[in-house]
Amino acid sequence: MSNKWIKKGDKVIVLAGNEKGKMGSVVFRKPESVVIQGVNIRKKHAKAKTQGAQSGILEIEAPIHISNVSICTDEGKAIKLKVKQNKDGNKELVYTLGSKEIVYRQIKTNKK
Repeated sequence: MSNKWIKKGDKVIVLAGNEKGKMGSVVFRKPESVVIQGVNIRKKHAKAKTQGAQSGILEIEAPIHISNVSICTDEGKAIKLKVKQNKDGNKELVYTLGSKEIVYRQIKTNKK
C-alpha cells in the first residue's frame, strides 16, 4: 500500500467517496487522514468572539481517510510507488510509466 508514503505537498487524487476523481495537494496529514486543498469543502458558521474577528459562513477543507486517496502524476493518473536503492546506497521512491522507471523522490534515512 503506497498510502504510507503520502506527505505534505504531494499531489493526490481521490479514489472513493463524494469527491471521487478530484485532485489537489496535501495540506495536512494525520496518521489515518489527510486534508487536501480544494477538496471536501464544508461550511462552518462562525461567530466573532473578539473585537475585529470575522463572523459569518466559512468554507474549510475537511479530512479524508487516507485509504481513499492515492499519489498521482501531473496528468492525474494514480501511481503505485516502490522503494528502490540507487547506486549511492540511498533509498528512493520510484514508479513505472510504460517500460521505464521514474524517480518520485528520495527517502530520508537515519544513518548513524
